[in-house]
Amino acid sequence: MRFTSSSIWSVVGLILSSLLVFPSFAEDEQVTLNFVNADIDSVVKAVGVITGKNFVIDPRVKGTINIVSSKPVPRNLTYQILLSALRLQGFAAVEGQGVVKILPEADAKQNFSVTTGKTLTTSGDKIVTQVYPLQYESAAQLVPVLRPLIGPNNSISAYPNTNTLVITDYADNIKRINKIIDSIDQPSGSELTIIKLQYASALDMAQQLSRLISEGPGVPAAPGAQAGAGQQFVVSADVRSNSLLIRSSNPAQLTRLRSLVTQMDVPTSESGNMHVVYLRNAEAGKLAETLRAVLSGEVKSAQVAGAVAGQPGLPQTSLGTGIIQADTATNSLIITAPDNVYNSLRSVIDKLDARRAQVFVEALIAEITMDKAAEFGIQWQAPLGSGGNNSAVVAGVNFGSGGSNIASLSTGTVLPSAGLNLGLLQRLTIGGKEIVGLTALARALESDVNANILSTPNLLTMDNEEAKIVIGKNVPFITGSYAQAASSTGGAVTVNPFQTIERKDVGLTLKIKPQVAEGGTVKLQILQEASSIQDTTNQAGIITNKRSIESTVLVNDGQTIVLGGLIQDDVQDGVDKVPGLGDIPVFGSLFKYEKRKHVKTNLMVFIRPIIIRNAIASDSLTGDRYDYIRNVQGQSKLKSHLFLPDIANPQLPERKVNQVAVEGEQTGVIKGADVPKIEVIH
Repeated sequence: MRFTSSSIWSVVGLILSSLLVFPSFAEDEQVTLNFVNADIDSVVKAVGVITGKNFVIDPRVKGTINIVSSKPVPRNLTYQILLSALRLQGFAAVEGQGVVKILPEADAKQNFSVTTGKTLTTSGDKIVTQVYPLQYESAAQLVPVLRPLIGPNNSISAYPNTNTLVITDYADNIKRINKIIDSIDQPSGSELTIIKLQYASALDMAQQLSRLISEGPGVPAAPGAQAGAGQQFVVSADVRSNSLLIRSSNPAQLTRLRSLVTQMDVPTSESGNMHVVYLRNAEAGKLAETLRAVLSGEVKSAQVAGAVAGQPGLPQTSLGTGIIQADTATNSLIITAPDNVYNSLRSVIDKLDARRAQVFVEALIAEITMDKAAEFGIQWQAPLGSGGNNSAVVAGVNFGSGGSNIASLSTGTVLPSAGLNLGLLQRLTIGGKEIVGLTALARALESDVNANILSTPNLLTMDNEEAKIVIGKNVPFITGSYAQAASSTGGAVTVNPFQTIERKDVGLTLKIKPQVAEGGTVKLQILQEASSIQDTTNQAGIITNKRSIESTVLVNDGQTIVLGGLIQDDVQDGVDKVPGLGDIPVFGSLFKYEKRKHVKTNLMVFIRPIIIRNAIASDSLTGDRYDYIRNVQGQSKLKSHLFLPDIANPQLPERKVNQVAVEGEQTGVIKGADVPKIEVIH
């Protein structure tokens, strides 16, 4: 460690004066500090001697500091002076149990003392963390206001669940922030007012007010001021009572708004008023049919009620009829109806034009198959003697067919079957003619086949809409054939064979129709099919394997259930033998052929639905799958080759994250100029 001459004599002088002059360390005693370009650890040691505190210095704490006091200072202020000097160098002190740690300021916030409330007893240049539970203001909205007042190495954050601020900074600065929060976190003088409308639609009125607010100061606001967040101006539409709910902290603004609403809430001059309603989620054509059925149903019910009472049925105009037409090009409704009928229809439209939930279905098909087979047998042929007329007497045994049969192999027209084949060739003379024949064949075969197939088809569809996904091959199946004779040339008849085929999908098929119920349950109509090709050599046609489940189940959101499955355990044991001779112990193996086969299949189908109610959940799900397939593409790059050119793999572009706003459950809400939109009619 390097010391300057002045720093060494300063430390030595201070320590000697402390030990000789102030051995008792009284609180009212004073010391004179004189550190010029002194190393930090030397100054900390001297302050430790004066104050009696134990210090631990982080190895990253390096440098020199200057502390000069023109007059003696109380000994109890020495520690605070050290903290101020360290703060100027970017270091801080954190007090623990019997020890003070000197750390870089950026790391000091991880080792702090925590206080709750707005009363802080600690002062000076100590780093502390304070928790502020707010009563009136929003913690999230205060973060950008207080952030510039806090040091760059310290932090401020909001916890919305309890409306609490958490701030880590020096004690003196936090005391100043306490006063700022006290002046801001005050009960607002906003007043809630309900204005019931008689003629106009509350949703349409809320939309018009939102447009006025978003366009600037030409709205019902204080003179020369805009309807900003500071005025806490909130408008909400209650469609059930056709009323406006208004909250404002400015009484003059509320008065002008009430006057404006009164002037706008007047009946139309004509009996039938025309309105255009732009839909956000529903289909205009289907919704128009539903609304027309509602109007016709009301009229019919009223006429029936009048006839039952012995009075003529009410005319349609007494209930208030209307004309509803759909414009599919703009997905909007054109409604011509009196105000009372339109307001009733407007409330129904707002409920039916809600964002429909979507359901993401994950299916998992797990098939584990174990196929074990074993064959063992001995076949032989031997001449017993020669008869007359070029004849011979031959005895032997043969089993199986094709390449596993000794007689077929003797002709030389087929190859031996799979497995171990041991044969004995012998020259035979039959009828005076010498031939080479296979006189003995021993065959052994053991096969072990394991298959572990995991299929995970996924499908996303809208609530109450059927969707289908097919992953596989389109295979032709012969359905018929015939031959047609063509014209003959020179006495020869040409035959044109003809076949009819039908193509079918072979692979994975998932078809679902979800219906989301209240409480987070999903009713699923499911058709799950897994098929594969087993054999294409059969003369009658292609043989396929098929596993299919068709069911209707009720599942909770995010719950995994098993739809069904197949557990098959097939054991086959066969033997071909010569009667009597094949039963002789040991020697009987020359007269029999044994086969054993064990097939075990485990097939289970699981399914898991996930309800997606907003755009953020949909974007998160899409991003997860997008990043997965992009990583798979990155791992499948072609390796470089000495003699072959490099070919770049196709790669998905990097996903762009969209800032998607979640649509609230309550529409028609305005909170100042920072949220000026009321998306009731698009």
